[in-house]
Amino acid sequence: MTDGITWLAAPRSIAFGGYSVVMARGLTPEELVVRLTETLYGPEHTAVPVGNLTGDDLVELIADSCGSRFDGIGLRHGRCGEWSYAVAYGGWMGEFEDESPISRGGVDVCRLEFEEENGKPVPPQFAYTRDEVRLGSFNLHLDSSWGYDGVDGEPETASRLHAELTAAGLPADEDADEREVHRTALGVVERYFGLSLPREEIVTGTLAAVLLEPA
Repeated sequence: MTDGITWLAAPRSIAFGGYSVVMARGLTPEELVVRLTETLYGPEHTAVPVGNLTGDDLVELIADSCGSRFDGIGLRHGRCGEWSYAVAYGGWMGEFEDESPISRGGVDVCRLEFEEENGKPVPPQFAYTRDEVRLGSFNLHLDSSWGYDGVDGEPETASRLHAELTAAGLPADEDADEREVHRTALGVVERYFGLSLPREEIVTGTLAAVLLEPA
């Protein structure tokens, strides 16, 4: 039995501020980190290894190195089955371009992101891309106030995902609990794309970590 990804819907499931996870099938964890670093806005950055750390350790290191936990970005990375993954910490919100360049060369890439503490509030986001073609994306609250109008992406995949969401009872009525909608939507993409992340390893364990520093 695997952990799946529905556990991401729990409050502060990975860290304060929300979660930002990129998964890739067809890259090693190290290759994923390099490609993800290339999508950072602004000047060129490099990923500087800082050893095996817990999430709390990495956040503390970011604060010590940059003056604030939100003034720098770090990544922890690993592998779960056939998927490599990278988890972002620190001030990652709005700092990365979309995942299309990461998927070059026939790579499958999934991005899961939720700015949980954003006061607007911003809904959690899902996107799946293969070889620079967006197969499917939607907001995981399926909230029309944020422009949700079904699933965007390659028509056949988008249509199938939309049908899976409908079969799961989504979009729910406006009085539905957002966290439960979030969890249900994660369950749909988990099953459809075969996604899983190791909860204990990410939340309490140690993983190889890097700081993103200007080149």
